Amino acid sequence: MTRRNLLEETPEYIWNAIEPYRKTASAHPGGLIDLSVGSPVDPVPSVIRTALDAAGNAPGYPTAASTPALRAAIVDWYARRRGVTLDESNVLATNGSKEFLSLLPFWLGLGPDDIVVQPAVHYPNYSEGAGLVGARLHSGNRPEDWPAGTKLIWLNSPSNPDGAVNDVDYLRAAVARARQLGALIIQDECYIELGWEGRWAHEPIPSILDARVTEGDYTGVLSCYSLSKQSNLAGYRAALAAGDARLIAALINVRKTAGLAVSSPIQAAMVAALGDDEHVVEQKERYRIRRTRLASAIAQTHLTLDSSEAGLYLWCTEGKDAWQTVEWFAERGILVSPGHFYGTAAAQHVRLALTATDESVEMAVARLAESGSN
Repeated sequence: MTRRNLLEETPEYIWNAIEPYRKTASAHPGGLIDLSVGSPVDPVPSVIRTALDAAGNAPGYPTAASTPALRAAIVDWYARRRGVTLDESNVLATNGSKEFLSLLPFWLGLGPDDIVVQPAVHYPNYSEGAGLVGARLHSGNRPEDWPAGTKLIWLNSPSNPDGAVNDVDYLRAAVARARQLGALIIQDECYIELGWEGRWAHEPIPSILDARVTEGDYTGVLSCYSLSKQSNLAGYRAALAAGDARLIAALINVRKTAGLAVSSPIQAAMVAALGDDEHVVEQKERYRIRRTRLASAIAQTHLTLDSSEAGLYLWCTEGKDAWQTVEWFAERGILVSPGHFYGTAAAQHVRLALTATDESVEMAVARLAESGSN
């Protein structure tokens, strides 16, 4: 296996590609409305900030295995919010989910002879993590098409960017195929609290750890979750992983070795965030209102809203190359992200994030109304 110099061989960060459109949008007389990156803008709930403040006197090293209080909070959260039964050997905290997604192929020792599977329309970090170790990629949703030689399978539900949801039947088939291939399968579930339409407006979105999927056997199966969206904690880098106890133990060991423990104050803040459902309901309502306003405005233009049944984004198309649509929005002072970032199957779509202030959303709605079908 050829060793890679990541400092020299890592491709340029993909988000740099939208900077020219940011300049165009910023030149709009009303200013820039940034709907490109899903970075929270609402305040961190007081219950979390209070816990963080109380834990601020933390002179000692944190534990990479997470505190007993945090492990218990994660176990309780999965039972309460997802109907999944775990114990403390099944869980750990991570420094944001992006760290976990990007570094896992490296920790698994993957290389050019190995295949990483990702959804056809996918969050970029699955391929970026594979790229860091030179692994081969297969993009596709059908478990029966996942090839021999696959070592790692990424699922994402609700999906970033298009909001699609994996139901229990799909997850059961995906786990069965992963086990047939001898591959680790992980579902990125960071938007799982955000169901909007169809059955997901009133039915919990299933975790890959659901007993109807695994029958209680978590071997080779992990779920990962982030508090960035439910609790506005992107700045805290607060996330977690759960599932196969053997893999969790191995991850804790490598994180101890690499010094990747989540800081003690952040672990205390995570306990408060996971234990309080009220602020999650309040934040979801904020997103629901913004989503309704933006979706209604999109419906009055020439754009078509696709999928978007769950998650933090609206997924739109005008049947053209996505960069043309990005330019159309930028001319109206609105920055969106192109489908090209999410795979070749997404090349005619753009993604609009719901993470903008109410004022910015109303400005975007007004600009779209002025555009009509132009």
